[in-house]
Amino acid sequence: MNYFGDPTIWLPFVFAALMGVSILIYVILDGFDLGVGVLFPFANDDEKDRMIASIGPFWDANETWLVLAVGLLLVAFPSAHGAILTALYLPVAIMLIGLILRGVAFEFRAKAPAPHKHLWNNAFFAGSLMTSLSQGFMLGMYVMGLEWTLAHVGFAILTAVFLTVGYSFIGATWIIHKTSAVLQAKAVDWAKGGIWGLVLGIGAISLATPFVSTRIFDKWFSFPEALYLSPLPILSGLLVVWLWSMLRKMPFADDRRSWQPFAAATALWVTAFGGMAYSFYPYVVPEQITIYEAASAPESLFIILIGTCIVLPTIMGYTVLSYFIFRGKATELRYD
Repeated sequence: MNYFGDPTIWLPFVFAALMGVSILIYVILDGFDLGVGVLFPFANDDEKDRMIASIGPFWDANETWLVLAVGLLLVAFPSAHGAILTALYLPVAIMLIGLILRGVAFEFRAKAPAPHKHLWNNAFFAGSLMTSLSQGFMLGMYVMGLEWTLAHVGFAILTAVFLTVGYSFIGATWIIHKTSAVLQAKAVDWAKGGIWGLVLGIGAISLATPFVSTRIFDKWFSFPEALYLSPLPILSGLLVVWLWSMLRKMPFADDRRSWQPFAAATALWVTAFGGMAYSFYPYVVPEQITIYEAASAPESLFIILIGTCIVLPTIMGYTVLSYFIFRGKATELRYD
């Protein structure tokens, strides 16, 4: 069979890949600015201003990737969209409230009178924490097949904590890159603690995933399928060792290398996401609906693909441009 010539095969795969890439980019980009918000209680007022300045030009655009991912899920896999959001209605609502609170607090903290600024700092932290915990809870429930049992909810609470710590870790590596002096040294200490939360989170999901279904178990432990997965845990282990080695040596005498922990943390997120994608493919709802069963009609997907080919490069273009223009160390964030 010519799979590449059959639109019922290659179109759902293309949209699943686009949706996966969008989610991955969102988790990395919005993950670090959520992590910066989660770290707020550990910083003083001046440091909070500098932390906000480090994400100020980027945080709003970072969330565009979440909109794109959810939009692709809705138009390309409508039945899966309904099943996932129905099962996760409560944590999705909490996440949206958190995102709204973050956005309001981000703007108001810069304009509020000095006595009220701490209120909006706390609101920014609360919104970041709500968003991070809800996303981690959704991840845990998704891995467990979206079934609300006591054991599954307990696992989801565990992944909520680990993902939040993981976000704080990548947020700390971003602060290392974008700041200097005392705040940078603090961020190194934050990263040293956060890396173990990320490792434990990856470990917990890795231990649980094979037992979700015999299909996934066979993909992980049967020969030769296990060979396809083996590079990911090996690479992840090497990245953790490299990260820990860098953090112990920081701050570098040559601060131009301060981007390396963030780059290594990003690579670690990519390997973790790759392992999940390998495990759950071809299911978009774990062990319930495949991407081929959930996909819209090929004619609809082809029209949507044309629009995506315009929208995706546009989003990618202004994302790259913003990071290029505002490269280097964070400066004072001003609104006048």
